[in-house]
Amino acid sequence: YNGQCPGPLLRIPRNRPVHIRLENALGEPTSVHWHGIRLDNAMDGVTGLTQAPVAPGQSFDYRFTSPDAGTYWYHSHHRSWEQIGRGLYGPLIVEEDTPVAVDHDLVFLADDWRLDEKGVLENTFGSLHDAAHGGRTGNWLTVNGDTRPPLKVRPGARVRLRCISAANARIMAFSFPGLSPMVAAVDGQPLATPLPLNEPLELAPAQRADLIIDIPPTSDTQFDIQEVSTGEPIRAAVMAVDGTPIREKVLGETLVLPANPLSGIKPDLIHARNMELLMEGGAMGAMNGAIHQGKMFDMRSLVTETGKVWAFNGIAGMGKEPFVEIPRGQTLSINIINDTRWPHAMHMHGHHFKVVERNGQPVSDAPWRDTELVEVNEKVRIALVADNPGKWLLHCHMLEHHMAGMGTWLSVV
Repeated sequence: YNGQCPGPLLRIPRNRPVHIRLENALGEPTSVHWHGIRLDNAMDGVTGLTQAPVAPGQSFDYRFTSPDAGTYWYHSHHRSWEQIGRGLYGPLIVEEDTPVAVDHDLVFLADDWRLDEKGVLENTFGSLHDAAHGGRTGNWLTVNGDTRPPLKVRPGARVRLRCISAANARIMAFSFPGLSPMVAAVDGQPLATPLPLNEPLELAPAQRADLIIDIPPTSDTQFDIQEVSTGEPIRAAVMAVDGTPIREKVLGETLVLPANPLSGIKPDLIHARNMELLMEGGAMGAMNGAIHQGKMFDMRSLVTETGKVWAFNGIAGMGKEPFVEIPRGQTLSINIINDTRWPHAMHMHGHHFKVVERNGQPVSDAPWRDTELVEVNEKVRIALVADNPGKWLLHCHMLEHHMAGMGTWLSVV
């Protein structure tokens, strides 16, 4: 975007209209999805559902208002497994009404790239093998489009680190040896009480977390930020400390980010519409077949004739009918059942949700999220207030899984 990868950092005000024009200079159609923003349906950027693809040489005007401050991102939503994999994404910050008291506000946007032995991006996008397994994972890590970049901070500074995963499929994990981060927000929504990061920060594809990090005042060294998901730590970036100390001692009080309007909303589980979403398919799965575009296929024919290998409730890919049609304002509860041998990062468009039950056990005080990782053989019940009218996509953000069948939609009327 605009000649760079990641695309330019977009900072927009909360609760005020913005206008962003997409000009398509590619040789193929595209669109932009404003990930995590609770916007008008027509501006959501999902080709085939909320808009037509933007053809080469054409433009599209996105006009929307974000009710929520926080950390989000934007990316292509047309052939996303390839267009995101080639770099069509960027960070999006919705600013609080009053600036937050931090000394450095930094973006940490991580991605993994699949390179060949010459360091060239492998043109294996849309691989059936990737789609049937964990998705396209890479072998080269970047942060903000760079390898092991320095993040420059002053001694004694309070840092807001906005962590975003743009990976196609890899579930990343980051550790901060020598530092004591506090998790202040996830998926753009502030926590009522920030939590200490006692374990590596896990980010499934598309997830975000805002960390508050206090740099020791006497430090004139550097702190490695490590990616540790493989068990072998890799230096992802460096917190490079330099300059005159901002303060003589670490701030004692915990920083609580201003609440968004969602903080005052509570799903009504007693009167909720309850649904189940069964995830099937993939390598080593037990699925024997599925319906695609109204026709039943056995598993072999499904793979060879349609390229689909996954299904929701026995349907591979988007159907003509919604997964559920629900009146505006009603609570929707979805029990997501992962009957596959792979984890899935489930993303809901146009809404945030809370996890209210995991493997049959109630969950209390869960944060608002727009993307939740559902592990192998796990059952996760989410609840949301369907307060945003329109046709909304629900899909796995392991992008090859979405490509190969893991997508459906709901209608809020």
